[in-house]
Amino acid sequence: MAWTHYQLTLAILMVVTGSFNTLSVKFADQQYVPGRDGIPRYFNHPFMQSSFMFFGEMLCFLVFKIIYCYYSRRDDCPLTKGSRVFNPLILFIPAMCDMLATSVMKLVAREWTGIGFVIIGLAIVGISDIIIMEDEDASINSVLTGDLLIICAQVITAVQMVIEEKFVAGQDIPALQAVGWEGIFGFIGICLVMIPFNFMHAPPPFADNSRGTLEDTVDAFVQIGNSPKLLMAVIGISFSIAFFNFAGISVTKEISATTRMILDSIRTIVIWAFSLAFGWQSFHYLQLIGFAILLIGMCCYNNVVIPQLIRKCYYHLTKRHSPDQERFINIAADDIVDTTDR
Repeated sequence: MAWTHYQLTLAILMVVTGSFNTLSVKFADQQYVPGRDGIPRYFNHPFMQSSFMFFGEMLCFLVFKIIYCYYSRRDDCPLTKGSRVFNPLILFIPAMCDMLATSVMKLVAREWTGIGFVIIGLAIVGISDIIIMEDEDASINSVLTGDLLIICAQVITAVQMVIEEKFVAGQDIPALQAVGWEGIFGFIGICLVMIPFNFMHAPPPFADNSRGTLEDTVDAFVQIGNSPKLLMAVIGISFSIAFFNFAGISVTKEISATTRMILDSIRTIVIWAFSLAFGWQSFHYLQLIGFAILLIGMCCYNNVVIPQLIRKCYYHLTKRHSPDQERFINIAADDIVDTTDR
């Protein structure tokens, strides 16, 4: 069925704010700022960045309460519409999945053609990463380890999407309230994890701060205080993740978790394009080929554009259709936002 204007707005909001969030994280990582020992270092604090993200999600709970109080006598506000009688602990598991996937950064295949294209595309992108790292005299083992961590993070994210679709959509929980509860659980969890990490020593690149520990909370705040650019990046991380997760959960409720993951893949292409534009990574032709195949796979899986065009070309080549069939095929090919209801 065709998307409504509200669903299309949510999809655009998810892609834009998700891309902005990742680019803000990459911008923060690029900042070379003195820490608590006065020695300039890159901002290498992944767990602190996760805490900033969960803090942004916590703000959604506050916004939900304010809007709910303001519209307490009305039931037509889409931001508060839904059931508010549920056990918040059902959001603990997706919050923990979010924490794990964010710190280390199910889809059951039914259309194998689309899935195949996606896998081939990801494989080509991974091979291009290895070639680039070889050109830069880097360790292939570190590249493969990074790719495996990304795959693990994606699996954890997929589990999170499925659980959110089951409970948030199944029990009709308001998206803002769901994001807020996940932020609360995630913020508490990441803060508890960072306590021992502040005392656990590790070699680079796992630890690159003044104390040589997995995380140094004081060093992170000192670096933020020494750089207005880094402060703006942290603020961008907190607010963009709030909008991104709100749009993501809303897409899960309005459409499906599958569509949410498809849009998240589109976000990856946007981030790659901006990273090339700002010179944060070098270009390799295999990356372009991989992303092109990845995009084709997403279109095939979601029954958008390409299947309609293939059917239209097939009927034109065989010429076995009547004028009524021709008119029907043209309408189907132009309806590029029509997707299968999953």
